Amino acid sequence: MTQSAAHTPPFLIEAARSRSGDDPIFALNAEAQRRARTGEAVVNATLGALMDDQGKLAVMKSVFDALAAVDPQRAAGYAPIVGERGFLDAVVGDLFGAGELARHSVAAATPGGTGALHHAIVNFLEPGQALLAPEYYWGPYKTLADHTRRKVETFRMFDGARRFDSAAFERALEGQVRSQGRALVLLNTPCNNPTGYSLDAAEWSEVTRIVRAAARRAPVALLVDHAYAKFGGPGAERWVEHAAQIVGEALLLVAWTASKSFTQYGARVGALVAVHPDETERKRIDNALAFSCRGTWSNCNHAGQLAIGKLLSDATLRARADAEREALRKLLDERVAAFNTAAHAARLDYPRYEGGFFVSVFAPRPEAAAAHMRDAGVFVVPIPGALRIALCSTPARDVPRLVQALAAGLAAAN
Repeated sequence: MTQSAAHTPPFLIEAARSRSGDDPIFALNAEAQRRARTGEAVVNATLGALMDDQGKLAVMKSVFDALAAVDPQRAAGYAPIVGERGFLDAVVGDLFGAGELARHSVAAATPGGTGALHHAIVNFLEPGQALLAPEYYWGPYKTLADHTRRKVETFRMFDGARRFDSAAFERALEGQVRSQGRALVLLNTPCNNPTGYSLDAAEWSEVTRIVRAAARRAPVALLVDHAYAKFGGPGAERWVEHAAQIVGEALLLVAWTASKSFTQYGARVGALVAVHPDETERKRIDNALAFSCRGTWSNCNHAGQLAIGKLLSDATLRARADAEREALRKLLDERVAAFNTAAHAARLDYPRYEGGFFVSVFAPRPEAAAAHMRDAGVFVVPIPGALRIALCSTPARDVPRLVQALAAGLAAAN
């Protein structure tokens, strides 16, 4: 005899029962696509994937040629737990060249940047502790923290001049050092998702000063979420020079992914890189990351690691991939320039935007503004305090209409 449903004890644990399986961004994208299929002229600025001007996913042929050239016997076999050595060395080289940082690095393969974030959270924070991020951050940071029994604490990202609020960051980091005895800072720069903001040299100098001071009192790890860095504005790659200044006092981590830089969202190829000058500490970190790999996904995509590793390490193939990416970067830069021109003319309030997949316009009532825009056939993502616009999927020709709808939506919501 079976128990009635009303009297059956719940199978899910308490923490899992109220979780939502819906992603609001994918839900908005689905609605936009549904309306477009009916013949409506829709502007869909929701999904964070680079699309060409015909609305098709932008892809790099060099990547598919590299995948096709992988030896099937190798690709079909298990990858090493921590990752294919050639791939990991190539990722470190992509970030740091052959200099001192590369010599002081260890890395583990992960399923995209998300896997890298997971490994950082579970290895550098105790359960119940909180990572530190600016108030505008990629939503899955919280999902990852919740799922691993950690939390997210934030600090005000922008001051009154719409620059990075280093004073707020310093207060928050000092507070975590006092309360937790350690800290893990996540900075998505260059090209923050969702704001598009990239720290400049002066802001980076403040970040390194603050992190170094905190690291003299407690273990501090600074993770650079590198997801969109290849699409940053001029000088964006110089973040390495600034971040290098914390090595030896704080731990430098980098979440690297092929998803955006090689337009390979589905391949799930990424890595967490850790930089520390002490060989014994590097070995401990290497062991911990390998243990986490085995305890989660075990092995990552072998074919993807072999192909991306080859693209990064072979000079001829790398030059070809770089040229294809540069063409896509120019496509995105046209959209960035079009947005800045139209948005400044419309007097929209948003932070400095020099490159990247997204930009955010500050909005007192984002849900109401986004709803008004949807009525006009323009889709953006409302987030706390702002509207996130995915210019990566918005052709430059649609930017004037997008900005007009933004201005009208903000006015209607006030």
